[in-house]
Amino acid sequence: MTLAERDWRLIREESWDGPLNMALDEIAAETAAEGGPRTLRVYRWKPSTLSLGYRQDPETVDWEFCENENITVTRRPTGGGGIYHDNYGEISYSIIAPAEELPGNLMETYELLCEPIFDAFERMGVNAKFTEEKLPVIHQPACYLRELHPAHDVVAGGRKISGNAQYRRKDAVIQHGSLKFALDAERHLSTFSNPETTPETFHERVTTINEQVSIDRADAVSAVESALQEWGDAEEDEWMEDELVRAREHARTKFGSESWTKRRNDPTA
Repeated sequence: MTLAERDWRLIREESWDGPLNMALDEIAAETAAEGGPRTLRVYRWKPSTLSLGYRQDPETVDWEFCENENITVTRRPTGGGGIYHDNYGEISYSIIAPAEELPGNLMETYELLCEPIFDAFERMGVNAKFTEEKLPVIHQPACYLRELHPAHDVVAGGRKISGNAQYRRKDAVIQHGSLKFALDAERHLSTFSNPETTPETFHERVTTINEQVSIDRADAVSAVESALQEWGDAEEDEWMEDELVRAREHARTKFGSESWTKRRNDPTA
């Protein structure tokens, strides 16, 4: 049975804070592993959020700037560097399915789950592809300025436009990623303490959808939603009330906790 023959749901773009976005992914993984629908979701971050990579040192964060600018800070269960998720400038997605239904090979899984993302870029008129060469690190704490890797970094015109990461649980796989729609490089860099680069260099490495093509954000979001829905032959749906209740509690106890965000200690484990 192919993935498209499974029971997929599409949850169209919605706004949640950083801890709740991360918690919803994990609750959706539990739902899928227990025989419920697999999830395709598109979302934004409200307020704008800095998400740290799983092993990232909290000392790389400018905590005072984030607090003064009302930028939430949380930690992802996936690796890599920190990402500033701007409420307007980013389109985020997650694909969540039981582990047994996906390839065991990491590269094969990336190729499979990125199919709808490349379809979305094509619908927008953006010529995007996995980077064909590794590019050197610019600022290690920032995900978009790390060494580019052909496995999961997507470029347009040789500059990064999307990053994707996977969290492989025993019973489910979560792939989430970001598509840059617009970029405020100075604000992005300001979330980090002592960034070792400049906004100009950031723009040399990173491009955006609205730099590549003339498109409204709503139309770009629609392209992502349509590509995901077609890929999974998914029904448009909403979160179950029980999922939202569990996710809010999970966000409070784990992803919104200082123990998790600053010390990488999961208080729910």
